[in-house]
This record gives sequence, C-alpha cells and structure tokens, in this order.
Amino acid sequence: MLPPTPRSDRRRFLKSFAACALSGSSLRAAEQNKWEKIAPFFEPSKEWRGQYGDHRSPLIFKDGSKVETAADWARRRKEIRGDWMSLMRPWPKLITNPAVRTIEETRRENFLQIKIRFKWTPTEHTTGYLLIPDGKGSRPAAVSVYYEPETAIGLGKSRHRDFALQLARRGFVTLSIGTTVTTQNRTYAIHYPSIEKATVQPLSMLAYAAANAWHLLARRPEVDAERIGILGHSYGGKWAMFASCLFERFACAAWSDPGIVFDTRPSINYWEPWYLGWHPRPWRKRGVPTSSNPARGLYPRLLKEGRDLHELHALMAPRPFLVSGGSADSPSRWAPLNHSIAVCKLLGFDNRVAMTNRPEHSPDAVSNAAIYDFFEHFLK
Repeated sequence: MLPPTPRSDRRRFLKSFAACALSGSSLRAAEQNKWEKIAPFFEPSKEWRGQYGDHRSPLIFKDGSKVETAADWARRRKEIRGDWMSLMRPWPKLITNPAVRTIEETRRENFLQIKIRFKWTPTEHTTGYLLIPDGKGSRPAAVSVYYEPETAIGLGKSRHRDFALQLARRGFVTLSIGTTVTTQNRTYAIHYPSIEKATVQPLSMLAYAAANAWHLLARRPEVDAERIGILGHSYGGKWAMFASCLFERFACAAWSDPGIVFDTRPSINYWEPWYLGWHPRPWRKRGVPTSSNPARGLYPRLLKEGRDLHELHALMAPRPFLVSGGSADSPSRWAPLNHSIAVCKLLGFDNRVAMTNRPEHSPDAVSNAAIYDFFEHFLK
C-alpha cells in the first residue's frame, strides 16, 4: 500500500517508481542481450563435443579412484594443486598488504590514471598503473599482465592489447603490470630469489606476483574484492592462466592465445628457462627442443610424468574462464577444455568454460569484444 500523501506527491512517487521499474527492466534486457552474444562461446562444436583427447581425467585421484561428489573434488583439487606447487616449488609468503608509492597522477577520459610502485615479490619492486573510473562505491576490477604495463593502458605500440584501458572505459578499476626490466634484458619472467639460483619456476613466480597484485586491488576502497578478474595476451596469457588457476581469489579470467596445453610449436614454449624449464646458466639455445638442444629443468619431467595444463584449468572450477584462441589455440583445444566442463558439471555448474577462435595470434576487435562482454557478464 502507498503511504497517505497529497495527490501531487503521490503522482511524483508513482512516476519515480515506474521509472525505477523501467530502469531495472532495461538493465535486465541489456544483460540478456550481452549474454546472448557470448552464450555460443560456451558450447563446443559438434566435432569436439565429448572429446577428451589423450589427457588423463582430473576427476581421477592418483590412487586410481574416481571423483564422484563435490567433497571428493575438494580433496582432488587440493591434490592437483599440491602436486604442481611441489613440482614448481612453493611460493614465498604472499604480500597481502603491499606498500604502494604514488609516482604520478594523470586525468584521462572518464578515469584517473595513477602510476604506482609496489613490492610484488620479497626481493623486487615493480611499476604499474591503476586506472580508477569516475563514480562512487565499490566496483569490479581486473589485473592486466604483459611484457610491460604501458601497452594495456593504451600507451604501447601494439593494437588490440589495451585491455586495462578498455575495461576502465566500461567502469572497471584496472591494474596493469608487466616485467619491464626482464623484458628489456630478454630474460623475462621473475626469478626468485635470483636468476642464478631460482628456487621457484619463473612462470609460477609470475602467478605469485599477480596474487600479490590481487591483494593490492582488493584493499582499494573503490574495488569489490569478490569481483576481481585477470587477463593477458600471449606471454600475458600464460601468466594470467597460471595466476588464475593457482590463486583461487580471482573471480574469472581470460587467456588470449597462450597455448593452453603443452605443444611443440615455437610460440607454445613452456620449455624455455623463463617459464617451466629454468636451469642454471648458460641457458640452452632458444627454440624447440631437439636431441642436440634438449629441454632442461622441470619441463621434461612434466612430460615424462604425463602431466599437462588441463590439470591446472580444472582448478578454476566453477569459476568462469574464457580462452580467446588464435593460431596457438584452435578449436581442437576443446578436447582439454572438456575436462574442465566435466568438473563444473559435477559441481552443478554450466556455462563456465568458453572459447572464441580467430586465425591469427594477435587479438582483434571482435575477439576482444567477447572478452569485455565476458567480464561484464560475470563481474558486473
């Protein structure tokens, strides 16, 4: 029942109420439209439905018993992550309250750009950019990772890699980070505690650094800590994949053409010493492993034990993720992705694993639009 008010107030109340109802209806319609655009990406083509390839099911324990319940999966998930962390070596203690120094602030479009410096490993600081859109209240957020932080905020030379900028334009708080120093000296990644005596595989240390970046974002008053995603392309795609799989606080993720499972194509080079093949220098000659130039470090052991990255993908369940596939990740990647779909179904979730495909390695306007719609659907 409406409160007893003068007739003019009553008319204003009804008009306001109708406007709110219309606004809510419009929002629901917009969201439905957005979902209809991305819904096809969650369905494998007929050719790949029910195909699992040669990958061992993550729903089988090491002792051969099967995962049949959500409680079983919790134990199996712990087993998988524990194995990988043991193989790659454990992370240092997370930096949950990193000290942040502001270097400069710049006004751009509908957001404030803040250049910051913070400690992302126990031995290293890094420089990144916070983009904070106008508005009040806590908002969704995303960490963007790449060779350096400028590209993702639209100040790099490469096209269609400005993920942080595009999401900020859509109202997301974004943090762009990258490995500027090691990219410049061509050693890449993060070597802890030093490049001479790395005790953690470098790709896992990148994931660790991203987890610390998550804590930086989560402590911001503008950010809803339950709605933080991560994304990156190529090198950044590998980084985003390992970070989101190994650190479960990321609410969703998009991996642009990283090569989501092991392969012998030059761009899917997990064997390199800056990814999963660290060994003391001098490093092996860069390139595909051969009998005269074999892979070294952890990578050949992973192959010998029959492990592949689909095990890590399964750690995402039931958190949603999108593979933005290009030349490295073709539709055949549905075979390993079907294993993650199976885990999500066991947990009672549909539409949590998606893939788009394009011919080229580089992202384009169409593939990126799917990423942004994906983030808006799951985080907004």
